[in-house]
Amino acid sequence: MKVARISVENFRRVRAGTVALAAQSLLVGSNGVGKSTICEALDLTLGPERMFRRPVIDEYDFYGARYHVGEDGVLPQVRIEVVLTELSEAAQRHFHSKMRRWSVTRARFLDEEPPENSDTASSADTATAKAADLVAQADAKDAVWALPVLFLGRYDPEEDDFVGGTFFAHPSRPLEDLDEEERSKLGAGLKSFTRKDKQWCRFLYLRPNRIGSRALSFQRGSLLDTIVRLESQQAGPLWETALGRLRETVITDEASGFSSIRGQVRKRLDRFLNLVDGPDAVDLGVSELTREHLRDVLRLFIASQPGMHGVPFGRLSTGSLNLLVFALLTYIADLQGEQAVIFAMEEPEIALSPHAQRRLVDYVTEKMGQVIVTSHSPYVIEKFDHQQIVVLDRGTDGHLTGTALTLPADYKVKKYLTNRRQFAEAVLARAVLVVEGATEASLLPIVAAILHDDPSVAYRHLDLAGISIFNAGNDVSVPLYAPVFATLGKPVFGIHDTPNDEFDEELQTKTTQFTCYEVIPFIGVEDLLVNEVAIAAQRRFLSTVKGRTDYPGECGAPADEFDEAIRAHVRKLLKARKGSYDGYAALLITACANAAELPQTLVDFLIRIDTALRSSATTPDSETVQTGVDDDGA
Repeated sequence: MKVARISVENFRRVRAGTVALAAQSLLVGSNGVGKSTICEALDLTLGPERMFRRPVIDEYDFYGARYHVGEDGVLPQVRIEVVLTELSEAAQRHFHSKMRRWSVTRARFLDEEPPENSDTASSADTATAKAADLVAQADAKDAVWALPVLFLGRYDPEEDDFVGGTFFAHPSRPLEDLDEEERSKLGAGLKSFTRKDKQWCRFLYLRPNRIGSRALSFQRGSLLDTIVRLESQQAGPLWETALGRLRETVITDEASGFSSIRGQVRKRLDRFLNLVDGPDAVDLGVSELTREHLRDVLRLFIASQPGMHGVPFGRLSTGSLNLLVFALLTYIADLQGEQAVIFAMEEPEIALSPHAQRRLVDYVTEKMGQVIVTSHSPYVIEKFDHQQIVVLDRGTDGHLTGTALTLPADYKVKKYLTNRRQFAEAVLARAVLVVEGATEASLLPIVAAILHDDPSVAYRHLDLAGISIFNAGNDVSVPLYAPVFATLGKPVFGIHDTPNDEFDEELQTKTTQFTCYEVIPFIGVEDLLVNEVAIAAQRRFLSTVKGRTDYPGECGAPADEFDEAIRAHVRKLLKARKGSYDGYAALLITACANAAELPQTLVDFLIRIDTALRSSATTPDSETVQTGVDDDGA
């Protein structure tokens, strides 16, 4: 079973939005955009233990924290619909009357009206076009059975409390067939999607703030609770067995000092309270001997090297806790056997080294039926194919969208694979700056830093603006990336030197998709630097590098102290030491004392980028509307 689509209305910072999910989906986007909201929405709808939490939802789970009756006289309602596909034969038999036919390629139900902008709709005869579209869908070979399920939540004024429930979204009884009391109930006309039904979904959700606490406790919905439940299906009632053994535990035997305490307590109680006969009238127990209390007090003990004795898991290091979580995930996957798991995981990179992040992602994508991951780590992102990456965005109106990372038809996948790490960083960014080589990639952040620190210039550093620099490799390749990143809805900027040959019409067309585009008026960036960097900065640069161990011996010293000789010598050094790691271009920029000494072409270009981003629409990161809860920390 897999989640094919999730639609959210009036939940947290999302007024409305629909996101399609693949078998393996990586959700990326800026902080607060809605990644955690999607995971929490899935948990509300599919999590077998989620409804035990009280209250199920609260004030801040409503969009804008508005939950009272509005001006329209209607109570706001949280609505989350999840469409499940790839049901097993057993699941199809269990849910047979609750399913609908689903078009995989169109990502909608066959009896669902197509969107208004459907390419099958005709402005001349919309009704006929829609009918033809439904017939075409009915005949579609990719039609499968799907199970739509629904979470609804709202405020109950009579009880002064919040209520929530999960339901089958299909079929529904017409409201006119219901009496007044039934119509007033949450989910009127719908059948409940019970905890037992949810267990068919086998949904697991790992929040980052669970690691080391709830995830490793025995609380309902934790990893260990999931393991206990799965083991109980094979080994019998584990909780009952544990409670029986605890009842047999004797603390107050004759050899214990507690025996005297017990006797004294009984002796004094006998004066005021009628106790039963026998020594057990007063006793000591290791807990309240109930399931819920045992969940609270039971702890996993771990003995790791170089220690010699076990300690409660909470005393382990953060890294050890994460590895323990990883081990429990492998346990759950093995217990499920052939039964596929829907696994949602937020930010697996927390407190894990890069190689551990990669191992974790490799394991869950191999073992789990469907994996839905949120991440800010390029080490995690690079493990997913571009078709599996969903970029989330949310406008100031609260509308959430999910866009798959699609490559233009003329863009070779090999290029993506070669630049996978750069792509990983770019999809996390608010905007992308495409440059032609390593030299530009290394020096532009330094130009930005000097501009940012100069009080005479109103400028915000690239990092603060959320701009990722992408090295295209050469000037001809720079325009290729304009449509790639523009497709994701990101502002994309491009800069390169004057090419040896004029771009053909196709490349010129691609450059029009840059938000800001600059062609350096020199054939090489080195020529730009020696012509536009202040001569005083160039002299300081030569004084600094002449004692370096990597100073190219063949370059010698300047011919004389005149400005032209200095520029010629700097050009020679820059050509001899190109690149990002041992390049001298960045060192030359570092020698600039302020914005006035920087190359003006680069200064003007960076200020144009900053102006463009400042004038763009407000991003979710800067929204002040809404709730008092940060989306990613909820």
